[in-house]
Formats: sequence, structure tokens, C-alpha cells
Amino acid sequence: MTRGARPVTISILARDEKTGALGGAAATGSLCVGGWVLRGDPESGLSASQGTAPSTLWGTGVLERMRGGMSAADAVAAVTAPDGGRAHRQLSALDPAGGTGHFTGAESVPEAAAAVAPGIVSVGNMLSDPGVPQAAIDGFAAAAALPFAERLLAALDAAAAVAGGDARGLKSAALLVVSRRAAPLTLRIDFSDRPLAALADLYRASQAEPYRGWCDVVPVLDDPYRAPPSEVVPDVPEPIVTTSPRVPR
Repeated sequence: MTRGARPVTISILARDEKTGALGGAAATGSLCVGGWVLRGDPESGLSASQGTAPSTLWGTGVLERMRGGMSAADAVAAVTAPDGGRAHRQLSALDPAGGTGHFTGAESVPEAAAAVAPGIVSVGNMLSDPGVPQAAIDGFAAAAALPFAERLLAALDAAAAVAGGDARGLKSAALLVVSRRAAPLTLRIDFSDRPLAALADLYRASQAEPYRGWCDVVPVLDDPYRAPPSEVVPDVPEPIVTTSPRVPR
């Protein structure tokens, strides 16, 4: 990374008010933001654990508590309070009902900030502008006509625009959408000079046939025995993805 670039870390968690699906998106100036930050499932909710020394234990711990019925705010408090290193960490959570919670440690790299709206929470650190999390929420709201996953991508684009115009400093990005009625959508760009563009390309590939159709016949929580009719399964299955998206690097 060149001197002066701001390796911003930003995440947003949201509940789709139309379908009840839960989704999160994140981007950072380091590697593998999807593996480090985003976690969740339809019965537990979502978490985003980040910071100078992010705790994946926080991410899983808050999910366990929300799955047991604890609200997002209470789960965040329960996970963060006993941690002596919490000053260096940041956490947000979204429970299945759309409740939110967040924590930002006192030693988080400035600017560190959070913003909330009904069913939405966004947090970030090492920000060039403390308004970045609110920009993510505004971008999500402004894209209300788009599919839920695309609204989350729009949130990252809006945050990146405030964080640095052309998002210099970002190296990885991720999208996670979970629902009782649909297969999980877990997309990750672990290293790229243009991770937001690469993530958008990967998302478009995930919405094209035959991959999209395949996702419509795999088991889900509300239909755990779902499978394709035997008469439509070819003797030699076609490739799930026929072409690879290409992003200039």
C-alpha cells in the first residue's frame, strides 16, 4: 500500500424488511475481510468483528448468545465486557428480529465510528471521515428499489466514495446473505486492487444460470429435503459457472 493510503475497514449489517433475510457486506485495506469480519446464519443473526486486533471469538460468541434469544445489544455487551483487550476491537451485531448492537474500543484507530437505523448497523475504523458508516446506511437506503444483496453492494460503494473517492487502500471485500428460505450467498474477494468491482462481478456471476437455478433446488431451513426432480437432472451435469468474471487489475 502506498504511503498516505487509508486502509479503511467498513462493514454494514442489515435485515431485509420485505423478506426477513439478513445480510452483511464489508471491505478493508487488508486481506480476507470475509473470513475475518462477517459471520452469521438465519437462526442466530449476523456479526461483524473488526479492529486493530479483531476477535473472531467475539464474532462467534455474539451469534451463540443471539441464537439463545439474547438481543443484539445485550449479546454485544456480554461478549465485550470481560475482554481485557477490548480497547483494540470493534464489533457489530444484528439479531434475527432486526435488533442491533455495536461496540468500538477506545484504542481503535481513528477515525472509528458507528451508525444505526432500524434494522441496520454500520461500523468502521481507520476512516478518513467519521461519516463513512452513515454514508453506508444512506447508500443502502437509496438503493431501495434494488434486490437486497445489491443494496448491500451499493452501501459499500457509498462508503468508499466518502472514504476516498476511488476507494484507494481497499484490498478485500465480502458479501453474506442468509435466509430460512434461500441458499446462503457467501461471496469473497480476498485480495484485489479493485475489490468492490471484483465483488460486483462475482455477484453477477452468482445470479446467472445455471448457478442461480442450482441454488433454487438445494436444501434450506424451511425446506430441508428440497432436491431437483429426477427427470430434470442431466446424465452429465453442466458446469455451474460457464465463464469467469474479469476485472481489470
